[in-house]
Amino acid sequence: MTDQHQRIILLTGPSGAGRSTAIRAMEDLGFEAIDNLPLSLLPRLLDGPPIGRDLVLGLDVRNRDFSANALIETLDSLQAHPGVRPELLYIDCRADVLLRRFSETRRRHPLAPAESPDQGVGLELDLLVPIRARADILIDSSELTPHDLKTEVERLITPQVGARLAVSVNSFSYKRGLPRGVDMVLDCRFLRNPYWEPALRSLNGTSAKVAEYVGADSRFLPFFEQTLSMAELLLPAYREEGKAHFAIGFGCTGGQHRSVAIAEKMAQALADRGWQVSTRHRELERASSQGTRATGDKG
Repeated sequence: MTDQHQRIILLTGPSGAGRSTAIRAMEDLGFEAIDNLPLSLLPRLLDGPPIGRDLVLGLDVRNRDFSANALIETLDSLQAHPGVRPELLYIDCRADVLLRRFSETRRRHPLAPAESPDQGVGLELDLLVPIRARADILIDSSELTPHDLKTEVERLITPQVGARLAVSVNSFSYKRGLPRGVDMVLDCRFLRNPYWEPALRSLNGTSAKVAEYVGADSRFLPFFEQTLSMAELLLPAYREEGKAHFAIGFGCTGGQHRSVAIAEKMAQALADRGWQVSTRHRELERASSQGTRATGDKG
């Protein structure tokens, strides 16, 4: 264990999102893993002999006493339990991706074994809405391979040994919608667009030339400084509240130029101030995985 408190992670999410992969990843990190433990047996487990290791409990609709209210009540009771440090890790996934995964594997959905998987997916996502809202750590596996999901779990879980808050700074395209699990979203589309400069169009925001162009906008510095000040105000407060992960998202039209440049600069500024920071550029990663260039910031 990382301190004198027993760290207990309740791991849940919709069927097919990758909960089993996440549990195996946490076993590799040294956690004692118990899958599908009935919630009613958890107090008996805590009252028994000390486990000696951090604990992860896999919970989903297959648990015989599973319900949103029961899980939330369990989380509340753990938070009041002396010597216990509970966290809720939620592995999320879009409905269309879940349906595709069930179709590919020809599995029956546990909530609709005699019906089509789409009925079960819809029922389960509705059931989990209040649980998702309570998540301390939220990972969207919609576009992650099992290997990527394992890496993401390791990244978000292990930094807490030395720091109680992991910060991720994301860039994205509004064309493809808001990224899920982001706590604070900033719109960068008011800044001048490098897409319209022929010499910059084929580059992205990781380029010094693009960053310089975006930074030369007279509105850039006030926007960046005020956003950084807001982050410096919020991050210590969330850390004191025990939040494990905080995600900041910057969006522009194509997710290639402006949002990437600001995300890079913000990540560096927060790292310089001592925060554990990672970056993710959704559209650049997507283009790289498909072997194509990211969609430009035309707009």
